Amino acid sequence: MPTERTRSGLTHALSRLDALPAMPIIAQKLLALQLDTAKGEAQLLTLIEQDPQISAKLISLANSPVMGVKRKICTVPDAAMLLGLNQVKSVSIGIATMSTFSRLPVSSYFSPQDLWLHSLTIAITMHTLSAYMPGDIRPRPEQIYLAGLLHDIGFMAIHHMDNKASDLLHHQLRLQPKRPIVEIELQILGLSHCHIGAQLARQWHLPEEIVNVLDYHHAPYVDKISDRNPMARMVNVAEKLLPNFGITEFCGTDITEREWQELGINPAHTDELINTTNELALQLAQIADVF
Repeated sequence: MPTERTRSGLTHALSRLDALPAMPIIAQKLLALQLDTAKGEAQLLTLIEQDPQISAKLISLANSPVMGVKRKICTVPDAAMLLGLNQVKSVSIGIATMSTFSRLPVSSYFSPQDLWLHSLTIAITMHTLSAYMPGDIRPRPEQIYLAGLLHDIGFMAIHHMDNKASDLLHHQLRLQPKRPIVEIELQILGLSHCHIGAQLARQWHLPEEIVNVLDYHHAPYVDKISDRNPMARMVNVAEKLLPNFGITEFCGTDITEREWQELGINPAHTDELINTTNELALQLAQIADVF
């Protein structure tokens, strides 16, 4: 079980922000792009086409059963037409930031590939939820995708800073799959992936609404969460719809009527949403090896 050395080591590493990886240059460029001009749109496609990893994963996503496209997508512009430029920008930032951790130590208990599958599935589930939300509180699609893809990046940062502590954590998560994740993290690490992910997001100068999602998606009803930013609650509901999908990260399975109402979703749509998200998860699992 954990030692004080494990806890103090992580706390010390986190206090030194240079212990956390820098945001990739391409992600910085993508984040700064304005897509309200033809020039910005062209720059987006050019940047993506210059990165083989982002290009390949985007095209694979566009060709996945989730998108329901009958013709084969072969180019980045075609993928952009299907997914939309703003969503392509957000997904590309997610891919680029995840690639920051591409050389993590091999682990018996933590798989970056499984985390990516989990994050992508949560992002798409959030997008599905948003279709049932009233327009006045519905986040923009690009916000939804970025929040969903990055919500658990704290796990990557933990493995980067202390892979042995990370292994211990994920081993315990597997041994106790019905125990709340933050409870286990605080016992083992003294910190949560939520807090560490938010610190990383602040260092990367990500928008504050994204930082809040990373920080509070396991406590989405605290006073610090504005009703104008429902994305932390969307992540929480999405993870309850798909408990322990991709990675073991239990946050419960019961969704109360209040939780649906906070998102402006009629609880009568519950069964429909559950069926849709389960189908999406099965479809995404079929292309997991691509990521």
